[in-house]
Amino acid sequence: MPKTWIFDLDNTLHDAEPYIFPEMNRLMNDYVSQHLGIGVDEADALRLHYWQRYGTTLSGLLHHHDHIDPEHFLAETHRFADLPRQLRPMRGLRATLARLPGRKILFTNAPLAYAVTVLRGLGVAYRFDGVIAIQQTRLRPKPDLAGYRRLLQRYRLDPRRCVMVEDSRGNLAPARRLGMATVWLARRARRGPVVDVALHRLDALPAIAGRRGWLHNK
Repeated sequence: MPKTWIFDLDNTLHDAEPYIFPEMNRLMNDYVSQHLGIGVDEADALRLHYWQRYGTTLSGLLHHHDHIDPEHFLAETHRFADLPRQLRPMRGLRATLARLPGRKILFTNAPLAYAVTVLRGLGVAYRFDGVIAIQQTRLRPKPDLAGYRRLLQRYRLDPRRCVMVEDSRGNLAPARRLGMATVWLARRARRGPVVDVALHRLDALPAIAGRRGWLHNK
């Protein structure tokens, strides 16, 4: 049977750098400033520190500030006035997904409502057989191995038949450990111990997958 394709969302299916990430960072800074009673500059530094150390800002907040409501944080920091207009799909996104036989699962550290809205805005929601967002990992974000195991269990996946596509090299390490094939999609991407394929453009994936035999029933 064909592979199961596991895709990240931001900076994998769409380019989040021009509009989405700057606005999301601003919303998070405002939230942290308001709920921790600190200045916006200090909140910005803390947000970045928590993201680098724990994988997400929310994980750091929950670890150090037990009064934070995770659902409230996720809702307030992913409010976009006109999200569909801010989306910039990766070149050839729809054609790329159409050329990859097999199941497709979205695996993201973003909240579920945001993930579903983005998939719909990109016009590719119908291509996906499931979504694992931060809530479905019980707030255990990538690269926490627990989230990957939840993914495999929920969709009854054999990791040896999965290909994971990510813009974050660090998030590929647990996938590789579990036996998945890995694709690093980034301008600086290069092959290495946890990276089977390094891509600079998403629309190059079908051709490379074909050369690797990932498109065949075997």
